[in-house]
Amino acid sequence: MTTITKVKAILTAPARSALVVVKVETSDPGLYGVGCATFTQRPTLVAQAVEEYLAPLLTGRNVANIEDLWHLMYVNSYWRNGPVLNNAISGVDMALWDIKGKVAGMPVYDLLGGKSRQAAMVYRHADGKSPDEVLQAVQRYQEEGHLAVRCQMGGYGAQHADVAGGSAAQIRDGFPGAYYDPDSYARSVVDLFDHVRSGIGDDLFLLHDIHERLAPIDAIRLAKALEPHRLFFLEDPLPPEQIEWFRRLRDQTATPIAMGELHNHPLEWRTLVTEQLIDFIRTHISQIGGITPARKLAALCEAFGIRTAWHGPHDVSPVGHAANLHLDLAVHNFGIQEVIGFPEPLAEVFPGTPELRDGYLWANDDPGLGIDIDEELAARYPIELAPIEWTQARWPDGTVWTP
Repeated sequence: MTTITKVKAILTAPARSALVVVKVETSDPGLYGVGCATFTQRPTLVAQAVEEYLAPLLTGRNVANIEDLWHLMYVNSYWRNGPVLNNAISGVDMALWDIKGKVAGMPVYDLLGGKSRQAAMVYRHADGKSPDEVLQAVQRYQEEGHLAVRCQMGGYGAQHADVAGGSAAQIRDGFPGAYYDPDSYARSVVDLFDHVRSGIGDDLFLLHDIHERLAPIDAIRLAKALEPHRLFFLEDPLPPEQIEWFRRLRDQTATPIAMGELHNHPLEWRTLVTEQLIDFIRTHISQIGGITPARKLAALCEAFGIRTAWHGPHDVSPVGHAANLHLDLAVHNFGIQEVIGFPEPLAEVFPGTPELRDGYLWANDDPGLGIDIDEELAARYPIELAPIEWTQARWPDGTVWTP
């Protein structure tokens, strides 16, 4: 029997975002696995949970029993379904799948049933301070062969002053934060897609992320206004605290809806899935506990005609992207995969990083997740704690809103 001998967290920031990677070592010399546990806003808490709580719990246990170990970790703290422990569990869970693949001599996608497709279609991010800047970014991606692009003006929710009021909307001597005007934002989004569609035509899939920054009725109004542009999907129109509003949203618009990146708990997605209130599930795999719950969620969604679109921002490590990709290749109801890109330091620190080519993400055929971490190189990129970060969005009167 192969047992767990060590569980540790590795913190690194090769591309500025704080990443947390878990390494699980075993009693078989040279056999180990890696997993993503990145909660970039609270990385040290996750590392502490991994090393001070999960490591003693898991040491000496059979590395093959992934399902049993997942549930053991899940209930061991009694209080559960929070982002810190879910990410810690995820890091271990992905590492165990990585180990199982290495022992079997198979990629994880083969353990999950084999490939349903050769590669995963991705969407990229086109941001800009004006409609023309966004259009130029979209056209660059189109020239590179990409099939889908997310369009945002001024980053998340058009928060740039030139677009949505920004500092011009701020009360003098107001609270610190990033001010934005939701009404101006909503109008600017419609103008943005008018401009982009007029520049590229109808042959490219376009997406947009509201990022929960509108009141529910305003999100419904925007979803209806965007119908002529036939979005691939509209992301996070409402926060998870407003699940009941999704019924009204569904009744009022034909714009496809994606939701899930903030979900921690099965009750947050169960109604959305079983009542078919969304079209794409967008959960952050490490946020829900790793590959083990994600494969079950994908199967649930398949039964209700909902496709996957796992969260894939810059604060998912390449290990997390590899886990996303193995699920993308295996599940029948794959929709699309978000990818920001892999700047050079990332690919060096994480040998085996998935290949981004011709609008698709490609996996290698190595056993397990097919990716590793160079610990010596990772140590050259220490994290910088930034507890304030960008999560200080405010409406014009100073009211804190979702970031």
